[in-house]
Amino acid sequence: MIDTLKIYDELKNFFGEEGAKKLSELLGNIYNEVINSVTKQEFSELKNLVGELIQAQEKTQERVEELAQAQKKSEERLTRLEEVVEELAQAQKNTEQEIRKLTISLTETRKMVGGLSDTVGYGLEDRAIKALPDILKNNYKIEISKPLLRKILKSNGMRFELNIFGVGKKGGKEIYIIGEAESKLSKSHIDRFIKKVSFLEENKIISKNKFLLMVSYMIEPEIEDYAKRKGIEIIWSYQL
Repeated sequence: MIDTLKIYDELKNFFGEEGAKKLSELLGNIYNEVINSVTKQEFSELKNLVGELIQAQEKTQERVEELAQAQKKSEERLTRLEEVVEELAQAQKNTEQEIRKLTISLTETRKMVGGLSDTVGYGLEDRAIKALPDILKNNYKIEISKPLLRKILKSNGMRFELNIFGVGKKGGKEIYIIGEAESKLSKSHIDRFIKKVSFLEENKIISKNKFLLMVSYMIEPEIEDYAKRKGIEIIWSYQL
């Protein structure tokens, strides 16, 4: 005889009390109907089939629980990923703020350095303008006919600032005096100076009869040689 109570206990965890009750009653009815019409072997096969159905349900339930656990882990990973993205966004924001602060600080530093460089450069120019008339007269036989000065020249839309500009005479001939003052003279300073002088000549602002000089605190030997090859006289700051 079939034990419907036992079947009910086994099924209620999977189908609920109401479903297990109905299913156990149904199995009981089926059992009663077939008990007299099936062989013992057929009944045993039917019982095995019911057992297989129960096992299949158990495996299905286990799989559902595994999927639920996997879903939970996925949600936890997604939550952590969202947290990491938020942390990265905040770090990026902080980095951008730091970069802005550094950029402002660097700009201010450059202005300070530029201002200091201008101060040093103008100081050197002032000393040169004051001392050069005697140096030119004693060392190069050039008499100043117009005071040396800083001069800004404009031509063909171009603007040039000359650190030292003046007119003198040597051997009875008029000569233009053009100079630059650099704290530490470099090849690029010389090349820019030569380019500037060439432009002045091409635009008839000065004649080819000229005296070029550069004043500096520091000059490497090879730079001094390069200047002389370009026709530029070097005057050291300590000579002023």
